[in-house]
Amino acid sequence: MPIIYERVTEAPEQQIVDLYTAGGWWQESPEARAAIPLMLTGSFCVMGARNSEGRLVGMGRVISDGCSDAYIQDVVVLTELRGKGIGAEIIKRLAQYCVERKISWVGLVAEPGVEAFYERLGFSCMKGYQPMLLKQ
Repeated sequence: MPIIYERVTEAPEQQIVDLYTAGGWWQESPEARAAIPLMLTGSFCVMGARNSEGRLVGMGRVISDGCSDAYIQDVVVLTELRGKGIGAEIIKRLAQYCVERKISWVGLVAEPGVEAFYERLGFSCMKGYQPMLLKQ
């Protein structure tokens, strides 16, 4: 099945919900659905992977000001298509998009146990640094 990779600025809401559900991140609410268009337009870059029918089967995004640092996040592929290199290709394309725009610091927060996957894509652990999250 051919996969088409492209920058995404809009997508059917349910396709985004399906992806975030596959990632285990979706909490259904009217507010969450209302945030979808803002997430897409507010990101520095959203890279989508579409199947031959045009359905979004994977995505990832970069958060950045466009000139200094960039963070790759929300990389997800539908469960039934994992292990086929789609996620890796999304990450490569997002990183390349940043590098082409002279952004020299591109980071991400990896889930425990997947460091080797990201290392194969050119990332390394940031020794001496710990990701932090604001308690709310």
